[in-house]
Amino acid sequence: MPTDKLITALVDDHPIVIEGLKMLLQNETNLQVVGGFCTGADILSYLKINQVDLVLLDISLPDMNGLELCRLIKRQSVSTVILMLSNRTERSIIMQSIQNGASGYLLKNSSLEELRHCIYEALQGKIAYSKEVNEIISHPSPSELRGIPKLTRREKQILQLIAEGKTSQTIADELFLSPLTVDTHRKNLIQKFEVKNVAELIMVANQQDLL
Repeated sequence: MPTDKLITALVDDHPIVIEGLKMLLQNETNLQVVGGFCTGADILSYLKINQVDLVLLDISLPDMNGLELCRLIKRQSVSTVILMLSNRTERSIIMQSIQNGASGYLLKNSSLEELRHCIYEALQGKIAYSKEVNEIISHPSPSELRGIPKLTRREKQILQLIAEGKTSQTIADELFLSPLTVDTHRKNLIQKFEVKNVAELIMVANQQDLL
């Protein structure tokens, strides 16, 4: 194997996406795709005994969040360059991935030319975004401008238990509160996050890394 090629690994929960990326990249003279991995555990095991220069990493994986996996890969192999390749368009997720060590972020509808450009930029030590991601970063939503809501310790507790799917009665029993008090906290959380229901509450709390 030529030593000047970038040893590249693909991580995505859909095998068909991995195969598509392999086909897309097979004619790239500066890349050598050494494998596709569908779980975080698989790529971490591989990295224990193999050097990888570049990882194209999805956010949604069956065993762990890609943001957390990004952090673990960088801890295990600091020289590995990671580019996130995802359908997720939330600005908070994009920024969190960079904080966790990614060198760039692309959407899955990016062109091969964009991917090439982002790989080149990342290898130069820059943070690389596809055109669409640049647009997202440039135009934060009103809720993102407001920032993460300030929660009390009790609200954090209840938010976590709601996310675990527990009912108000169960939460009340666990925390020695009345169900009415739990319901009040639930309503306050929905108001603080400016969402319509519990499903949206959990989604936004996840995006803001509160769960």
